[in-house]
Amino acid sequence: MGGQQADRSGSEIFQPLAADDPTTVAGYRLAARLGAGGMGKVYLSYTPGGRPVAIKLIRPEFGEDAEFRRRFAQEVRSAQRVQGLFTAPVIDADPEGAQPWLATAYVPGPSLADAVVAHGALPVETVLLLVAGMAEALHVIHGAGIVHRDLKPSNVLLASDGPRVIDFGIAHAADATSLTGSGVTIGTPSFMAPEQAAGSRVTPATDVFALGQVAAYAATGVPAFGEGTGHGVLYRIVHEQPDLSAVPERLTELVTRCLAKEPEARPSLSEIIRLCQAANAATVLRRPEDWLPGAVSAEIAARTAAPAPPQTPPPPTTAPSAAPAGYAPTAPSAPSTPPPGYGPPVTPPPNTVPVVPSPPVAAPAAAAPAPGFAYAPTQGPGGPAYPPQAYPGQPGQTHPGLPGPTGHQQPQQPRKKGGGRGLVVALAAVLAFAVAGGATAYVVLKDKDEPTSSNAGGKPNGKGSASPQGSGGTGTGTGSPAPTPTKAPDPQAAAYKDIDLTAGYHLTLGDESVRPQVGEDNNYDLSYDTGGYLDAESSGGNLVLLDPGQEGSLEACRAETRFTQNIYVNKLSPGRQVCVTTGTGHLGLVTVKAFSPEDSPSTYMTLDLTVWRNAAPSASSS
Repeated sequence: MGGQQADRSGSEIFQPLAADDPTTVAGYRLAARLGAGGMGKVYLSYTPGGRPVAIKLIRPEFGEDAEFRRRFAQEVRSAQRVQGLFTAPVIDADPEGAQPWLATAYVPGPSLADAVVAHGALPVETVLLLVAGMAEALHVIHGAGIVHRDLKPSNVLLASDGPRVIDFGIAHAADATSLTGSGVTIGTPSFMAPEQAAGSRVTPATDVFALGQVAAYAATGVPAFGEGTGHGVLYRIVHEQPDLSAVPERLTELVTRCLAKEPEARPSLSEIIRLCQAANAATVLRRPEDWLPGAVSAEIAARTAAPAPPQTPPPPTTAPSAAPAGYAPTAPSAPSTPPPGYGPPVTPPPNTVPVVPSPPVAAPAAAAPAPGFAYAPTQGPGGPAYPPQAYPGQPGQTHPGLPGPTGHQQPQQPRKKGGGRGLVVALAAVLAFAVAGGATAYVVLKDKDEPTSSNAGGKPNGKGSASPQGSGGTGTGTGSPAPTPTKAPDPQAAAYKDIDLTAGYHLTLGDESVRPQVGEDNNYDLSYDTGGYLDAESSGGNLVLLDPGQEGSLEACRAETRFTQNIYVNKLSPGRQVCVTTGTGHLGLVTVKAFSPEDSPSTYMTLDLTVWRNAAPSASSS
């Protein structure tokens, strides 16, 4: 089976689902079809956290074979132990389902087969990097007790930071079914080993032979044993020597030794890596922008833009804003254009009570603002002279009769004064508001019954307060403003210097001592994915790459909304900064300092991290 990418020869990358394609597989909603092969079809889907995965749905005919199911379950268990840098890990599977399936991490890159067909043979340096990465992948696969058995160009994906070997071990399960003898071909004859063609015992050396064939194909664009009928190719593999006349000289020794007829004569994986190093010192898969030709790298960008995961409209996260108590509209729903005074209010200056805003001066005596005041009560629990008080964090919700943000206690008015005179005064307020334009409703309504002791002549107190008892609501008549509410101080910043974050490791910002821990796919806050990118792992978490020269700070990270779930490392350089928001309410600022040197045995980045705990906007507003 061709893995995540099919040999499409220029057809679209993400194929729409056909009428006979399922829409879901065991809860995974399918977004597109990636390809098809001898064992089934491959689809694009997403985990609940939004990570893309490739779902391999096995053909029903195989699922009907009991021995296939037994071997498939065994190979899946073994494959789940494979966690190499150059493999696509198996993250989920169901060998016992009505139609067996497995899910692997989606790799946004073309297969080697697609790349060679579209762009021709690869440069020698690229082939050496390719072979070295595949050798590392086979080392991990063989260490889990698996022989790939079907290593071929369509089972090697070209990612931005190196190759990915996929579909390891699946061919072993297919060998068990009688379908392989009835017209269903599993495996490609051009990339088989002599012992496979002869039906002899398969060992890890079988994969080494296939590795030599893949190397020759990548360097020349044609199989080492030619093309043609399957029987003819298999005969040449067993009895004849490969045609290596077009293989570049620096690759000749490597390919020749891998294609030895006898398994014991082939080099070990460690020897293969040494051969690559001898042919070219720059064999460390370190610089993702360097290892592939530009035309192939461009294809990776196209595959990175995967279709969005299909989803049903989510339920509303908050209840619809209701009209305040005492302001019940006659219509069941709010007008499409909310009148002034409704919706999220403009944040008032400290120590003020929001008042009904004035309409634009240029507006003539129009009816547009009227609905906003048609809901104003002539009397109510909070008295006629005061607009509803909006509370922080609850736009549009009011609490008449309770202390407002500045400590004002709204006076209780006798209901006998709220009859016809109240209606006349309210109408007069509307008319005066429309004619005057810039006058406030406060001036009209304030003179209804009671003068203010602190503002003779009806002059406002200068702070926007409408209290008839003075600013403090205590009847002292001093006119002094209420105390300013105390603003919660910003959280203390915790700084962590010179963290070496290795690929495959993560950071948890809530830890008292933030240090790298192994793992990259388990709801962590920030991980360096082996796919070559920083990942916001936690549910509800996100990242923002700040612009060059933009100063990273708590305020900047709170204000920025250019969210993403991951940032590829090749977009980073020393000095760039990344804001991290966790699903648990923490904020972090990553400052990139350096990357691991080319001769380092591991891939890592050195960074400084500043953490503000419980400082995310959602946490700080509550």
